[in-house]
Amino acid sequence: METFVNRTEELRRLRELYDSDEAELAVIFGRRRLGKTELVKQSLHGYDNAVIYQAKQKTGELQLQQFFDRAAEHYPDIVRLREEWDEALSYLAEQDAIVVLDEFPYLVEQTNSLPSVFQAMFDHELDDSEATFVLVGSSISMMEEAALLGNSPLYGRSSLKLDIGQLPFHAAMEFFGEGYTPAKQVITWGIFGGVPYYLEEISPDATLATNIYQTILSRHGSLHNEPDYVLRMELTEPTRYFSILEAIAGGNTSRNEIAGATGIDYNQLSTYLNRLSRLRLIDQHVPITEQKERSKRSRYRIRDSFFRFWFNFIYGTGDEYDELGEEAFDVLIEPKLADFVSGAFEELCCSALRPLYPGHTITQTGQWWYGEHEIDVVGLTAGDTILVGECKFQQSPLGYDAFAKLQEHAEELRWTPQGGGERVTKYLLFSRSGFTPAVKEVASEREVVDLFTVEDAVGALR
Repeated sequence: METFVNRTEELRRLRELYDSDEAELAVIFGRRRLGKTELVKQSLHGYDNAVIYQAKQKTGELQLQQFFDRAAEHYPDIVRLREEWDEALSYLAEQDAIVVLDEFPYLVEQTNSLPSVFQAMFDHELDDSEATFVLVGSSISMMEEAALLGNSPLYGRSSLKLDIGQLPFHAAMEFFGEGYTPAKQVITWGIFGGVPYYLEEISPDATLATNIYQTILSRHGSLHNEPDYVLRMELTEPTRYFSILEAIAGGNTSRNEIAGATGIDYNQLSTYLNRLSRLRLIDQHVPITEQKERSKRSRYRIRDSFFRFWFNFIYGTGDEYDELGEEAFDVLIEPKLADFVSGAFEELCCSALRPLYPGHTITQTGQWWYGEHEIDVVGLTAGDTILVGECKFQQSPLGYDAFAKLQEHAEELRWTPQGGGERVTKYLLFSRSGFTPAVKEVASEREVVDLFTVEDAVGALR
């Protein structure tokens, strides 16, 4: 049984359309496995006039026939019509029906005139209708061509566009109840992210090692080839994209580094990076004090935690994990896991800043780097305070050297309060395994030094 959490705002907005006294069009898109279908099903509880058709990769004739069959379950008179999309949709609009076309791109592949059929209906036929049409799609590129971009037939016709992303941390952890410690929650998030389908594959009662081996490492695991499947569904020539993602996962995050690692010409690289960005697979990051359009220090990062894990540990390994069996996690993954998860921990600490400091109006959170200087967590405020933080997800206590390094890096960060004047720098230290006595002493003596455990950071995000 699927677990359904969060998505409260999306449910509310969909139900507003269903209850509207006008004809409405909703476009729901986002990559596979994010729970778009389940969201629509949940939104329709209590509505008995909905026609839900899940499209498959079949011929156009068979798709249309099956749509008629599904619609006839609620509207039997539809069988009297010619089996044409415009006839069926116009009839259902007259009945004020709710019509959901899930995996809409599969329909457009076979009937490329379908977006234009909807365009004509919304432009000329629906003045007296209270129908709602919901188009759902996992192929972001095809949804853009049909409904989202400025030159698409349905551009400007939709009342609601929902770009479905991953669940936030606190919602993702609802899959596991109270049995997971904060550190285990961070590790699980750092590996599986906020994709409902991936989280459902985890057994809350099994050890982390068992879960990772059975779902990911074993070649029979349900998620072993998942990124390969997702990418090949979206990309017609995936080889270069795989190389780019592997390079980024391996620490080559600037354009120059990616070009060098992949052999792709620097001037051609933009095309591939832009495509991966549009597909929500990578993000371009710049230091918090710079603008993305102007910065020359941008870095690229894989957005999805699970894709990051897969390209770090699975891609290109062949049968290596199967040969080791259940020891594979302890031998090959566990020694590198704390370092791998540290990036996700830094992101979570950034997200925790606002609830940890409710007295400050934090205008922006992020990271900062310049040359050899780097700061894991930065919070800019509307006042005179800047928050700078260091995060350690290691098994040993955070020591004084980490604090000294944070001070040194913060001195190089150029920022002045919006109203002018001197800034106040507040130092935050986040640690999985506590702090050395020297660090505790500094925190007790200086008001501008705050110490946070992983429990503090996770608690703030609930």
